[in-house]
Amino acid sequence: MPGSVQNAAPLTVLPQSLCRAFVHAREYALRENEYRNGESQRSLLVATSRKRWRLAKRLTPALLLQLRDFYDARSGPEEPFYFYDPYETVPKFSYDPTGTAMQGRYTVRFEGTWEQSVTLARADVEIFLVELA
Repeated sequence: MPGSVQNAAPLTVLPQSLCRAFVHAREYALRENEYRNGESQRSLLVATSRKRWRLAKRLTPALLLQLRDFYDARSGPEEPFYFYDPYETVPKFSYDPTGTAMQGRYTVRFEGTWEQSVTLARADVEIFLVELA
């Protein structure tokens, strides 16, 4: 059908050493009206939340290089991949490098551009993962 968009089809999995560096957040799309007296009215636009993960810790030079290589191989935010949220896998903190295990697996992509700052022994990278499907 012309004009239809294909679902994301990941071909790889984020390395386990990097999966533990992210924290989970949920985002609900909503409509909000704020009034002059300080009151507000909100209504949800979706039935479920969209999950996001933010890099939460400083990386060693080796992990930074591994993340940068993975980011570049995916062309930044263009190519989707699987991400295992270690708190949602069964058993907890398990990992499947093939991407076949369903528990805790999400189809994600990088969000935004690569930004980093480097100190003496660690690097700070501001990077997000966003759920696709």
